Amino acid sequence: MEYFERPSGGEGAVLVHLSLRQHGQDEDLDEFQLLAKSADVSVLSVITGSRQRPDPKFYAGTGKVEEIAQAVKQLNAEVVLFNHALTPAQERNLERVLQCRVLDRTGLILDIFAQRARTHEGKLQVELAQLDHLSSRLVRGWTHLERQKGGIGLRGPGETQLETDRRLLRLRIKALKERLDKVRQTRAQGRAARQKAGVPTISLVGYTNAGKSTLFNRLSGADAYAADLLFATLDPTLRRIDLEGIGPVVLADTVGFVRHLPHQLVDAFRATLEETAQADLLLHIVDAASPDRQLHLDSVETVLAEVGATAPVLLVYNKLDALPDQAPRIDYDDDGRPHAVWLSARDGVGVDALLQAMQACVSSPWEQLVLAMTPHLGRLRARFYELGVVESELPNDCGGSRLSVRIQAPDLAQCLAREGLVRADVVLENDLS
Repeated sequence: MEYFERPSGGEGAVLVHLSLRQHGQDEDLDEFQLLAKSADVSVLSVITGSRQRPDPKFYAGTGKVEEIAQAVKQLNAEVVLFNHALTPAQERNLERVLQCRVLDRTGLILDIFAQRARTHEGKLQVELAQLDHLSSRLVRGWTHLERQKGGIGLRGPGETQLETDRRLLRLRIKALKERLDKVRQTRAQGRAARQKAGVPTISLVGYTNAGKSTLFNRLSGADAYAADLLFATLDPTLRRIDLEGIGPVVLADTVGFVRHLPHQLVDAFRATLEETAQADLLLHIVDAASPDRQLHLDSVETVLAEVGATAPVLLVYNKLDALPDQAPRIDYDDDGRPHAVWLSARDGVGVDALLQAMQACVSSPWEQLVLAMTPHLGRLRARFYELGVVESELPNDCGGSRLSVRIQAPDLAQCLAREGLVRADVVLENDLS
């Protein structure tokens, strides 16, 4: 049963962008127009304005709504797109006045995802996100849903059509979550097998349209779809490559992030994003030529924190071809570790430097450490044994023990982060014996 309609491509749309002086949540108009382009929408007009705060009824003021209505009528627009998050009531009120469909920023992003999904898993994730978004908007424009079922044997008090649809919606959402849980389990088994075999995973993350897929193709020789569109990549792609001095590693291309990414998408794509959370190294691809570079960096870091990604991060400043005064290079931190790489994935300039930096980041030296295991750290102790890094254990009189381990720094950091600990909490000394 289909619960949502996916609008056909090429629709004529009026775009609405308002600057809110006291709101602090302004979106980027250029990015919004690129979102519309990515959704295969024909932009007929862009209406801008400014307000102190959103109007509770229409989000825009009544005068601005009249201006939008005139544009819709003159241009025969089929849909009005707002570069903001609208409440269900605001969408209903706007549709009633404008006499056409109204989509907010979240609805537009969901539609792009619906067009991009190719794999079975991707389609499940998109449908879950759409149904979650639709559940609070089910009454919009559907007055017949308020009627109760009629006919012989069905007259009188009973379930309205709207209540029936809401119940079916809840059942479908529950079924989708159960199927995605199985996907999560399958992915976890695959990750466990790779970890057991000692194959590191390197995930490419970054703002949408930063050039992740282009770089992924350059590194792996794959032919993943790459285009100058937002969310060109939706379904994750894994490729095995050989890294000199390290051996085989798994390279993962993931969905791009965007400012104020809808929570429905973060939740629905959690199974996919766990590939990022469990990676050994994150390549954070940044559009070096973008004027909003820092905003994009902050947005990606916010989403990474939401999914619990704790792996080391190597910044990759891409699109160096758009910055003629910049040469490819590696930036190092105070400890002499690679911190950032500047390159052009399109031209292949600086890719050798990236491979060198990746090798340095993945080939972490083994450390010999003595750890203080108190009784309440049983889960952490069990994890060290699972990894096979324990060399000896000496119990003490307090119910704990001194654990001698040989472990790589990223593995130690990941184990401690899961328990909310830092090195100083458990590391007694370097074991030099």
